[in-house]
Amino acid sequence: MTWLVIGTDAVLGVFVLMFAWLALKLRLRAFLAGAGVVVAYAVSEVIKLVVQEERPCRTTPSLAECPPHGDWSFPSNHSVIAGASAMAIWAMHRTLGWVAAICAVAAASSRVIVGVHYVHDVLAGLLLGALVSWGIAVLLKKKRASRDDAPTVVLQRLG
Repeated sequence: MTWLVIGTDAVLGVFVLMFAWLALKLRLRAFLAGAGVVVAYAVSEVIKLVVQEERPCRTTPSLAECPPHGDWSFPSNHSVIAGASAMAIWAMHRTLGWVAAICAVAAASSRVIVGVHYVHDVLAGLLLGALVSWGIAVLLKKKRASRDDAPTVVLQRLG
């Protein structure tokens, strides 16, 4: 079962590889999408401090080592990162996005299987990550669109 514990973190490494490949292709857009993952993680940490839900591994045996007290369960940070990464990758590259979505579900599921999170922790994490990442993508698209439209408006007024 050690492979399952290692697999939980390895899936996150797959996201890093996808972002690296997209960064070579899309440069700034991939960097900004990655920044959305960081924002989602920060939001998750704030929620953890407010909710302070104990992990299931505190009361029942688990396959993975239980994180120290104070490392709260809700929402799952792994799932937040996975959900945000999948959404960001999907926004940049649809085919890789489907692969990323499968990886996100696998990463989230593995956290429940190894016994360090409840199902609602990972579902909330996936949703939170995806929503924050999507929101940032929408804001970036609007900002880019308004910047791109500015010369058109000026030219229309001059004409």
